[in-house]
Amino acid sequence: MNRRIAAIAMMILAATAMAWADTLVLTNGRRVQGELIGVSGRDIEFEEWNGNNRRIVRIPRRDIARIEFDENQFGLDDRRNERRDNVPPVVSGEIPRGMRERQVNVTAREQWSDTGVDVRAGQMIYFRTTGETRWGPNRRDGAAGERNSPFNAGRPLPDRPAAALIGRIGERDVIFIGDDQMPFRVRSSGRLYLGINDDVLTDNTGALRVTISY
Repeated sequence: MNRRIAAIAMMILAATAMAWADTLVLTNGRRVQGELIGVSGRDIEFEEWNGNNRRIVRIPRRDIARIEFDENQFGLDDRRNERRDNVPPVVSGEIPRGMRERQVNVTAREQWSDTGVDVRAGQMIYFRTTGETRWGPNRRDGAAGERNSPFNAGRPLPDRPAAALIGRIGERDVIFIGDDQMPFRVRSSGRLYLGINDDVLTDNTGALRVTISY
């Protein structure tokens, strides 16, 4: 009897979790339930939920028709007890109205610039960037960083373009931003810092002007 009750409880929990899921709608008609993690270059990072199993998948944006963010009839996310009015119904580069903005100069000679913005897990934020940095002889790039950049174990993100715009949440969670105009869903809570993806900063000049909408 106890085993049967436990099985029923697990089914109820799984059904409840799925009711709270975001839905990734692919261009081939397939619907994937789970939670959007963020936008990484040309891919969407998504945590797929299949019963009690969860896995992180990366799907090219060209294969995605839209993302539907689930919320209950009161506009509240009961998992976090937060309003989600600023969450866009589809993946787009358009910034929703009513979001706060802050502009930050990200200097190329500093590893991390404090934005003064505290973010929370699940929050959607947008980045708009102008300017460029000079990070070596005859090397100058904007937020996207160096094209066809080779792997460099010394960088904060070794497999991402050199000199690209990156972020750090708290002390450990380093994220890639680049010049992407898409919304980014924060994975963890803490203070947001911005920098460039470079291993040697002493020969750098210039700065990126970043507008954060959050």
